[in-house]
Order: sequence, then structure tokens, then C-alpha cells
Amino acid sequence: MTVRIPAAALALALLTFVVAPTGPLAAQDETGWTDVAEFTFVQTAGNASSSTFGLKNTLDRIFENGAFKLTLGGVRTSSTQRSTEAVGTPSDFSPVETSGVTAANYFARARYDRSVSENAYVFGGSGWNRNTFAGIENRYNFVTGAGRTWRDGEGVRFKTDVGVTYTVQDDVIPTPGASDGFFGLTASWDYLNQITETTQFGSELIVDENLSDTDDLRADFTNFIAVAISDQLALKTSLQLLFDNQPALEQFTLRGTTTQVTRDLESVDSVFTVALVVNF
Repeated sequence: MTVRIPAAALALALLTFVVAPTGPLAAQDETGWTDVAEFTFVQTAGNASSSTFGLKNTLDRIFENGAFKLTLGGVRTSSTQRSTEAVGTPSDFSPVETSGVTAANYFARARYDRSVSENAYVFGGSGWNRNTFAGIENRYNFVTGAGRTWRDGEGVRFKTDVGVTYTVQDDVIPTPGASDGFFGLTASWDYLNQITETTQFGSELIVDENLSDTDDLRADFTNFIAVAISDQLALKTSLQLLFDNQPALEQFTLRGTTTQVTRDLESVDSVFTVALVVNF
């Protein structure tokens, strides 16, 4: 079933951004550099063999009237599977095994925010993403817009912003008739709550709609809980949902023929991670 969310929804978000009341604000963070790295590693061996490695690094620079953020990361899973076939003789045989990468997702993005008043800002940014198992060979996006901080104090931060995007996408299997470059509208929120002295909850949502084809809606929704072990270390559990209302294609060869057939990939991908967070 196709889900439709019209561009008017983003216009409503823009109207809310302009007219809604503002909550109390705290003083700005101190200026300077900060760096946070997240490491994920899982390995199984024996009857089943697989390994997952993930890395994410966020570099921030706070200025007197602005902020810069650079985020790099990726997750890669490799596994070995045994088939029901074997080679050899009835008394001396080995099962047929296949191994390879079964999931891989890499990304890089940068953004600069500039304050224009006590609680409003403008921003610009760009990013790159590769997720071949979701059909994306390369996706480049550029964004500019404005945002507002509704609350930043007493352990709670909540920000929303809206903007205009331009996306260039190179699919593994090109979709006939689809444009590889298009303008869009985006809306997002960024929420952080210091639940206890050692526990944080965060939520981030980014929605991007293709203005050339309003059925082409994408969303990136992430929620996490981080528990501090020390001043420098924490354990972070997160769930990311990636939605694409018009997903890329996957291709197959019909058995016994040379005929190529295609179908849409799944519209929702989920990524669940448990990571060790290191604050530098």
C-alpha cells in the first residue's frame, strides 16, 4: 500500500515554526571543539559465523554566534552461511559455504548553524550516503533553511527547522523515467532530555519530500538512550527507522532463463545498535 503525505504537511510545519510560543532558554554552550565517537562490534562463531562493525564520529565546534557539526559513520555486517549441499564422498565431505557482506551503510554529513536572534537560526549543510542493500549507490544532498530553539535548559533541548533541499541520487538499479536530481522540502526536530544524572534520551526526525514527485517521501527517525559509565564513557542503545515511500529497485534473473526482472525493495529499513560512546 502506498502512503501519501502531501507537501502541505511541510507548509503546516513552517507555519507552526513561525507562530508558536517560545519556551525558556538557557545560556549558550561554551565555545570550543568537542568530539564523540561510537563503536559497535558483534561477532559470532561456531555453527553460525558473522561479524558486525559500526563506527560513528561527531565533531562539533561551538562559536559565539554559530555552530558547526561534521558526522561520519558506517555499519558493515559480514556472514558465512552453509547450504544444504556438500562436496566430497559419503565418508569424507564438507558443506558448501558462502560468505560475504550482507549489510553495509555509510554516510557523511556537515552542517553550519548561524544565530540570527536569541532563539532563531539559519543553517546550511550537505551530506552523502551509500546503502547498496537499500538500492542506493550514492545519494548527495544539499540543504539550507531556518530553525528555532523552543527550549534549551533544565536538562531539555528541543529544536525544529525547515528548509529547501536538492538531492542527487544514483541507484544500483536505475528506475526508468526517474530523475536523478530534484528539489525538495525538509522538516526536522532534535530533542534531548537528561532524564537522570547519568541517563539521556534523544529523538531525531528528518522528513524530506521530493517536489518533483510528491509520492517520493523519505524519513529518517532515530531514538536513543545513553547511560553514562564515567565522564568519558557511556553505553548507547539506538533504533533508527529509514522510510522511503518510493524505494529503489532490486533485480533478479529467472531460474533457467536469462530474463531479468525487477521489483521494489522494502520501504522501511531498521537499524538497532548498542554502542560504546567515547567523549574526547
